[in-house]
Amino acid sequence: MISLAVVNQKGGVGKTTTAINLSAAIAEKNFKVLLIDLDPQGNSTMGSGVEKNQIKSTIYEALIGEKEIDDILVFSENSKFFIAPSNKNLAGAEVELVDLENREYQLRNAIYRLKKLFDFIVIDCPPSLNLLTINALAFVNKVLIPMQCEYYALEGLSDLVNTIKVVKKRMNSEIEIEGLIRTMFDSRNTLTNQVSDQLENHFAEKVYKTIIPRNVRLAEAPSHGMPAIYFDGVSKGASAYRELAMEFLRRNKKVKEK
Repeated sequence: MISLAVVNQKGGVGKTTTAINLSAAIAEKNFKVLLIDLDPQGNSTMGSGVEKNQIKSTIYEALIGEKEIDDILVFSENSKFFIAPSNKNLAGAEVELVDLENREYQLRNAIYRLKKLFDFIVIDCPPSLNLLTINALAFVNKVLIPMQCEYYALEGLSDLVNTIKVVKKRMNSEIEIEGLIRTMFDSRNTLTNQVSDQLENHFAEKVYKTIIPRNVRLAEAPSHGMPAIYFDGVSKGASAYRELAMEFLRRNKKVKEK
């Protein structure tokens, strides 16, 4: 079982879009996938076709021990994967977790037994290096970092890499950076290309070859409650995420190399 946190403390970089579409594209290959929405905004929940304001139980209840994880999972017909949904209630979890002795391991303790039920567990983290994100990092074995190639991008990336190093040393020896994904990419922009080159120089093979373009259909899909790969499967954005999924699966020996 592969567990993957999609993380970037900077908002608006395509993190949720990546979590949803990568999950959907992997599920499309007949793998059993669970997407955990660990962001109180509930964007992964809504973008997967689950109405966040109508669900009775969320990942929040599982985190604080009010519900078993099995009782909160929802299968998204729109996305073909299971989701542990979220809504604004999750915002209170951090305050409640602070006083707990093993606060960094609440997520791991809640979902550990699901490892045998799924081929992939993908976690959409909030856009900050807060206690919820630390809970995700304490559980997963891989981290995927979506990022825009823009000014300040590398500065924020170094903070995230340092956090992952600390987590690896103190909490989770299995965690590794799976890769970096260039999102919302506009090849006509000189700065974008310069930052992209810097990324490749600094991180070499960790930078995924697949590039996610800036694409209107990717932006429109969440309002229809479905991944872009089903909303408009022939769009450039959808094609890029299917390509990303295949690169991810090949890297992790889940499909044969061509």
